[in-house]
Amino acid sequence: MNKRAPLDIVIAGGGTAGWTAAATLARFLGNHATITLVESDAIGAVGVGEATIPQIHNLIVGLGLDQADFLRATNATFKLGIGFNDWVRPGHSYFHSFGQVGRGVGLIPFRQLWLRARNLGQAGDYGDYSLNVAAMERGRFAIADGGGAQPDLAYAYHFDATLFAQMLRRYAEDRGVRRVEGLIEGVERDADSGDVRALRLDHDRTVAGALFVDCTGFRSLLLGDTLRVPFVDWRRYLPCDTALAVPSENPQGLRPFTQSTARPAGWQWRIPLQHRTGNGHVFCSEFMSVDEASAMLLANVEGAALADPRPVRFISGHREQFWSHNCVALGLAAGFMEPLESTSIHLVQSGIGRLLNVLAGDLSDVAAARATFNRLSTIEWRRIRDFILLHYVANERVGEPFWDHCRAIELPATLAEKIALFREAGAFMREEDELFLDDSWGQVMIGQGIMPRTWSPLADNVSEADLGPFLDTIAKACRVKAEALPPHRDFVAAVIGHPLEKNA
Repeated sequence: MNKRAPLDIVIAGGGTAGWTAAATLARFLGNHATITLVESDAIGAVGVGEATIPQIHNLIVGLGLDQADFLRATNATFKLGIGFNDWVRPGHSYFHSFGQVGRGVGLIPFRQLWLRARNLGQAGDYGDYSLNVAAMERGRFAIADGGGAQPDLAYAYHFDATLFAQMLRRYAEDRGVRRVEGLIEGVERDADSGDVRALRLDHDRTVAGALFVDCTGFRSLLLGDTLRVPFVDWRRYLPCDTALAVPSENPQGLRPFTQSTARPAGWQWRIPLQHRTGNGHVFCSEFMSVDEASAMLLANVEGAALADPRPVRFISGHREQFWSHNCVALGLAAGFMEPLESTSIHLVQSGIGRLLNVLAGDLSDVAAARATFNRLSTIEWRRIRDFILLHYVANERVGEPFWDHCRAIELPATLAEKIALFREAGAFMREEDELFLDDSWGQVMIGQGIMPRTWSPLADNVSEADLGPFLDTIAKACRVKAEALPPHRDFVAAVIGHPLEKNA
């Protein structure tokens, strides 16, 4: 094989998406690519994505980052899942935790055993059999040693997205990524192929390349404005269109989970960091004004607000293609996913990973790679959309206009089939390499009040006399192990090597 010339990659835009792309491409392409990132300090990042899912470990480990350094640099804390308050009805709550729920017996899934035991009056709440839930309820956390019969805690992080982008920038520049400061004023295209040839910057400068990565945020300057790739609007499924964000002082406790509390026209998030709490209110402007939403947000923050709420308008959905011509879009330039399940950074990661898997050294013929990339990206986005939509449609908040509207949403066939299958006997089938697994779907289905009518006959293979004690043993093991863990606050302080600030 002939020696290849390095790929000439230009990333338009910084922020979390741009610097994640720069750092990852520099790490894995090495001398096979020259990477230039163009951004302007005059354009601020949206910067509300502070919560993650366990797939963030693929990025941290892949880049070879030290966890303690990462926590110190980003003011990060640990996340065991999400606590949902008032989503089914006021006063109701449940957890969607990471990791395993219960323990199956042979080929018998745990949920089927739980369903049978519940019918016999021998089962507690579904979350009683999750170590993550037990730790969340007690505010405990530690990275376990892998010993014992119980699984270790599955975790992700909360962190300051702006500080994370700065950390990735240092990492990328140390590995040869060139940063160009400047406003993108135009895009030059090849007259024959229509490919992007160069970015035209202020002060009569141009940055040419062979492959362009659009990380320009909602503007989608390359994929949307220049290449005219249409936007697929999901407002009929996910009607919320505005988010307000405000930081506040931390209370003394440091919860190891994200809190999501339903409000009359949307929901409020609470994300604890070392130095502050991130708060936000996602809502539908057809049912609530910005002033009303802002007042409701400020009335429900813990600790003093540290700024005024700032609104971000959005439409849930994505570009019809994620890769067009020689341009791949990541982050908000590719689309906006409702932030309810903290998937925004994961979608950047998965897009980069997919690109690396199909990218060839010769960009002259990438039709197959581009088609595969677009097909798999569309599948991933739709499956995540379905999971988020499930939270909205399965509610009992009758008489509230927004929630009445959500219950009446016509479901996509993929979600309708999942709900029907689960209602019949608690069954779930993972399809098309979708992100959320059985335990996630099971927790949210049951948490939102979708209860199976019966259980699999496989569960009848465990005797009634053995079933209750078996479940009791699992629940007790979760409680005992969680109670032996240190407080989350103390563990974070031990990892970073110093006490947290007084109001943290």
